[in-house]
Amino acid sequence: MQPTTIDDYIRSFPPDVQVILETMRKTVLEAAPKASETISYRIPAFRLNGKTLVYFAAFKHHIGFYPLPSGMEAFKHELSQYKQGKGSVRFPFDKPIPYDLVKKIVRFRIEENANKKEKSS
Repeated sequence: MQPTTIDDYIRSFPPDVQVILETMRKTVLEAAPKASETISYRIPAFRLNGKTLVYFAAFKHHIGFYPLPSGMEAFKHELSQYKQGKGSVRFPFDKPIPYDLVKKIVRFRIEENANKKEKSS
């Protein structure tokens, strides 16, 4: 069954992974307290003012974090130690998750989206 809420999504994983997912959720919401939670592409997503900020997902050996290509580019140095895709990074379970970096990236995405909104007004 596909999850319809982030709670459903998190509950579908083993307890040790649930802890990491809940911490990711809390970290994103600390950086973006007004963000709304949703499921998009079958994974947790956070939106603010109608625009997606970030996504995350759990896999067998890592947490996938999706700050979109712009978030990846802005933090390419800090993210360079992790495996990456065009708009994603993998945080392996066998290393500490960089929650402070996640928070910085979310704040960057908030500002980036706000600047886009101002330019289009």
